[in-house]
Amino acid sequence: RNYSDTETEGEIFNSLVQYFGDNLGQKVKAMPLVEETSLLEDSSVTLPVVVIGNGPSGICLSYMLSGYRPYLSSEAIHPNTILHSKLEEARHLSIVDQDLEYLSEGLEGRSSNPVAVLFDTLLHPDADFGYDYPSVLHWKLEQHHYIPHLVLGKGPPGGAWHNMEGSMLTISFGNWMELPGLKFKDWVSSKRRNLKGDRVMPEEIARYYKHYVKVMGLQKNFRENTYITSVSRLYRDQVDNDGQGRNISTQHLQIEKSKFTKRNWEIRGYQRVGDGSHIPFCLFAENVALATGTLDSPGRLEVEGEDFPFVFHSMSEFGAAVSKGKLRGKMDPVLIVGSGLTAADAVLCAYNNNIPVIHVFRRRVTDPDLIFKQLPKKLYPEYHKVYHMMCTQSYSSDSSLLSDYTSFPEHRVLAFKSDMKCALQNLSGLKRVFKLSAAVVLVGSHPNLSFLKEQGRYLGRNSSLPIACKGNPVEIDAYTYECVKEANLFALGPLVGDNFVRFLKGGALGVTRCLAIRQKKKKHLFVERGGDGMM
Repeated sequence: RNYSDTETEGEIFNSLVQYFGDNLGQKVKAMPLVEETSLLEDSSVTLPVVVIGNGPSGICLSYMLSGYRPYLSSEAIHPNTILHSKLEEARHLSIVDQDLEYLSEGLEGRSSNPVAVLFDTLLHPDADFGYDYPSVLHWKLEQHHYIPHLVLGKGPPGGAWHNMEGSMLTISFGNWMELPGLKFKDWVSSKRRNLKGDRVMPEEIARYYKHYVKVMGLQKNFRENTYITSVSRLYRDQVDNDGQGRNISTQHLQIEKSKFTKRNWEIRGYQRVGDGSHIPFCLFAENVALATGTLDSPGRLEVEGEDFPFVFHSMSEFGAAVSKGKLRGKMDPVLIVGSGLTAADAVLCAYNNNIPVIHVFRRRVTDPDLIFKQLPKKLYPEYHKVYHMMCTQSYSSDSSLLSDYTSFPEHRVLAFKSDMKCALQNLSGLKRVFKLSAAVVLVGSHPNLSFLKEQGRYLGRNSSLPIACKGNPVEIDAYTYECVKEANLFALGPLVGDNFVRFLKGGALGVTRCLAIRQKKKKHLFVERGGDGMM
């Protein structure tokens, strides 16, 4: 085995000794950061938690697993008097140690997950009413609460924020994007940058998240350039849903009995190193937390010709084509498919570069579920400009395409042709064909859960459909974020429907409370058995 970070391994070893008690002694060896052998017998430590995904969900979870605890500030008064009286009842306890169901009761917000609404209203009281009240929480680092864990990500901490198109403003305010303990405005000021308005560029957010991990001392928990290929259970206590239980050898069961942490999960993958080579690894964990986000796989129309090179499926691809001048001087329009904010970004990108647009979407412009209906005009003028064009510059059969922008409400794409033509169809079945310079399909995205069995579909509310943030999120316990259909597997962030950073922080709270309770039970059992009992 080749290691390059022995100091970090030592830190993890010390944390495990602290986690299980000093009596653990020599029974735990330092965990391999990159394990080239895949044999169960050769693996060393079974980690309490492995987090897959190093975006804001994974970062916030690492922050709380590292022992940071939120308490009600001494002088804080929450504007919700009922919630405030509940908080006063246990002021001496951190929020992690309180009954989240009790605190969440009666609260309403823009998340379907009650703990997300609770944590958001503690961090941003009455934010949805336009107020900018300070958080009622203050944070303490209590190192005895540290739960050893690793956070695995493909790139630097911040996840997909490092890959977003840089020319667009974030949909949320800068302070809504911040993580606990480091105000975004304070960080911007420390970098001597001027914050123009409340909304910021994605690259600023990405740099903030990367800096956050460093300044909070979380680096030892993070591994970059890691790609997960398999996450599987080593055994099941009960028979599987199909009635077939996995056979477990007596030898493997004896190995399990010798461990203080159950080897519930085997995580396989590879790590890219400096010379471009891939080094395989195999980790074991008692718990796995899925924090992958949902931006891995762009949504597709599944129509003929969708794979032609003139059809893009991401804003970054389209933005790159525009910036390189590939569409400059084209007389034929760009087709943009979708009615969400990313599609609106593409419309703005084309419009601002004098590229004519055909904008196709299935909804009617008066649909109350259109995202534009939820955005205040004063705060999001550019998106309301797009919505105004969607409503007022729609195609009519007795006129030709407009010079700059033409919308096609309640239309769908039938096919793309090799001669760069596209066939559209409306609700009544009427078809139209247009010549294009390019097409951009922006109809949402799906997470890449290929490392799970059934692509993770079995975890969703509807197991026959792929996991999707809006239509089919992972089904979880509302207060622990543990998957309903898989014990010791947790999910948070967009995977459970929380697409906005301000709400995904609640997932970290729910997971941390659940694991902290189990840790206490484990230590209690360990003490009862005199430090030598097996679990």
